[in-house]
Amino acid sequence: MISIIKKPNTNEEIFSKLNPITSKWFKQKFGSFTDAQRYAILNIEKRENIFITSPTGSGKTLSAFSAILDHLITLSGKNKLENKVYAIYISPLKALTRDIEINLTGPLQEMEKIAGKEFGINLGVRTGDTTQYERQKMLKKPPHILITTPESLALMLSSMKFKELLRGAGWAILDEIHALAENKRGVHLSLSLERLQDISPKMARIGLSATVEPIEDLAHYLVGHGRICKVAQVKFAKKFDLQVISPLPDLIDATYGQMQRAQYKKLHELIDTHKTTLIFTNTRAGTERVVHDLKEMYPSKYIENIGAHHGSLSKRHRVNIETKLKEGKLKTVVCSTSLELGIDIGYIDLVICLGSPKSVARLLQRSGRSGHALHETVKARIVVLDRDDLVECSVLLKNSLARKIDTLHIPTNCLDVLAQQIYGLAVADRWNIKDIYALIKKSYCYQNLAYGDFLEIINYLAGNYGELEERYVFGKIWYDEETGEISKRGSQGRLIYMTNIGTIPDQTGVLVKTGDVAVGTLDENFLERIKKGDIFILGGSTYQFQFSRGMVAQVKAVPGKQPTVPSWYSEMLPLSYDLACSIQLFRRNIEDHFVNKKSKNETLDYIHEYLSVDENACKAIYNYFREQYLYVGLPHNQKMLVEFYQDDTINKKYVVFHSLYGRRVNDVLSRAIGYIIAKLQKRDVEIGIGDNGFYVASEKNIQVLRALEILKKEELGKIMKVAIEKTEVLKRRFRHCAGRALMILRQYKGQKKTVGKQQVSSMILMKAVKRISDDFCILKEARREVLEDLMDIENATKIVKKLKNGSIEVKQVHTTVPSPFALKLVTQGYTDILQMEDKVAFIRRMHKNVLAKIGKKHRLEE
Repeated sequence: MISIIKKPNTNEEIFSKLNPITSKWFKQKFGSFTDAQRYAILNIEKRENIFITSPTGSGKTLSAFSAILDHLITLSGKNKLENKVYAIYISPLKALTRDIEINLTGPLQEMEKIAGKEFGINLGVRTGDTTQYERQKMLKKPPHILITTPESLALMLSSMKFKELLRGAGWAILDEIHALAENKRGVHLSLSLERLQDISPKMARIGLSATVEPIEDLAHYLVGHGRICKVAQVKFAKKFDLQVISPLPDLIDATYGQMQRAQYKKLHELIDTHKTTLIFTNTRAGTERVVHDLKEMYPSKYIENIGAHHGSLSKRHRVNIETKLKEGKLKTVVCSTSLELGIDIGYIDLVICLGSPKSVARLLQRSGRSGHALHETVKARIVVLDRDDLVECSVLLKNSLARKIDTLHIPTNCLDVLAQQIYGLAVADRWNIKDIYALIKKSYCYQNLAYGDFLEIINYLAGNYGELEERYVFGKIWYDEETGEISKRGSQGRLIYMTNIGTIPDQTGVLVKTGDVAVGTLDENFLERIKKGDIFILGGSTYQFQFSRGMVAQVKAVPGKQPTVPSWYSEMLPLSYDLACSIQLFRRNIEDHFVNKKSKNETLDYIHEYLSVDENACKAIYNYFREQYLYVGLPHNQKMLVEFYQDDTINKKYVVFHSLYGRRVNDVLSRAIGYIIAKLQKRDVEIGIGDNGFYVASEKNIQVLRALEILKKEELGKIMKVAIEKTEVLKRRFRHCAGRALMILRQYKGQKKTVGKQQVSSMILMKAVKRISDDFCILKEARREVLEDLMDIENATKIVKKLKNGSIEVKQVHTTVPSPFALKLVTQGYTDILQMEDKVAFIRRMHKNVLAKIGKKHRLEE
């Protein structure tokens, strides 16, 4: 049950309830409480579950800790402070745990100064970096506030000694809950919280999050199924200064050199007029390039005072950059996505996003890194360099200012995580499976778990499948079917669990070979997204993918062939479905203006008012949409264009689906269409996907419309199950799932298994589990992960239903030059074989051809 808190407490009410020392400190330090604190402190003091959602910099963290610190100070004053853990703070990042320890130590010392004595309140950090010596010290002198990560919490719950320290804990604080809930780390944590609640029945859960939707789902995720949660939705009146900037008034008729000079000139102007700037690039390669180019173009300005920060850099380098930023020694830091969450990096007065952040939640998270203090203005600029980005970012900005947040996807019924946690329960204690099932069902992520799936996991862990033993997957638990009791099996059980826990899979580079000759390496995420016959660039040469075995990909050289998959594909963030729908709606509104013959000025006024963009942006958007409308028509939320385009220069026929639903949805739709065509015509077709649509291409005619009719009649889930069956993505994801479920041990008897050996083992295992059942639990989970978490079959199904019932009209068009909206998608493969200068020139030529075609039928308005 969710209960929205309608009215916050007053300052007077809170001060009257707090310990005099805590009250005095607050009055001296701040004078009053923030909105988040007025909503939270007294509810937390009463040990009520509460979910606090508010913008960055609104005092969420202190609102969570204030009542807990106050309680511990009161106990200290009465000499009733026990040697146990009272509160557990759980963070998605180890860097955040360091910050919290520092940020709590300061207030405690200041309160001790007011009291004139030490309280004896201990803080402790337990993460993967904590040494054995520090862990032993913690057992002898437990921290009253334990700061940890999801993985370390699970380890402690399966350790007899640490588990006793957690027994009877009063509070669990989940920080940045939105960053955990959307992936399997969050699913794993949801079960750890149920295990913690089992030994601490009176424990209250506190969730902290930036603005997120749907709030009810996140609140249910926080507290579990069937529990009451209060929600403090703090609509903090923080000022926002957000703008979309185009360095040039014309984004289609400028050379590459002009674009680059204008972009870096604008970046330099923005950096130079602010004290500290944080730049987000979306990719690691982009981060390095921007740092390099700024140093090259402005050597006197950017030598020692600029830094790069991303996941591929060493921990030491990242911490050094964070420290320098905090100390004010850097004017600019460029990062990929690594500084989105709330690591304390000191004062930032401007955030720049190079290209679209792809979702409202991500833009607000990034922009909130600036103006972090309570009454400061959040200031961010989105710099765009093409017309698709301009439209996308303009609608994104509109939704951000209206707080129209994208819907968060929370994975459910993850059977691999379930297997790992059940093993953890057995390692820690003897259980009856009925009690385990009841405990698991209390988790939001498993409230609808089928008993059959649960029992299959129990039987797998108990070693009841001979086919698995043949592949050296042995039983890990004892299971008495008569009594229903389980317990750990073997002397190595606890060690196996402790050394293989977690949900983040091992990854490494994939060696690419032609025969026995190595030609380079690929990122494994890239390999997931390609299929047999796809062409890509590596080291300046063109190769066609044949097959993979373990961590080796076999290819053949195909000089002169156009790539079908761009090298940057696996790094790009996907457009959120909700934002895509907003752009589609905007397109339809503009089409109404054109159909109803509104004047150019009326339409420009509408664009300006609807999107709050400047004159240059208005004109660019107007011209882009007008060209598309006059050429073949505007696709939107009620009309899908299917564009048949023939490229005579390379003798290839393209069919472009203008399906602006985001890459996750388009991945499903394109694979389903491609699979049906392959069955109809007994041959594979080339597929290219983006956020704005997808295409299928071949040298021969493609029966696309027949495939579309079959898609509308058949069940999409069944088609996709078969379509992904022999793909690289399922092979890789099965390895990930088998690793989480401990079918494949990453570490055993002190030996670490390489990713290559893990992958080989997983391929053999996949054949073994198919002999047991084509729907065996871990294989079933791998399919679910691909279709629901990596892709978006739920929203793809909604689109297919709309196509079937006619609420989305399908309109066919034929072109000899790709339409303006199709141009970027069709030419994405060229980005790896053309120099950027040539690519821009190529697109400009194509655009002039489009204008020439339009000119034969229409006269473009001056």
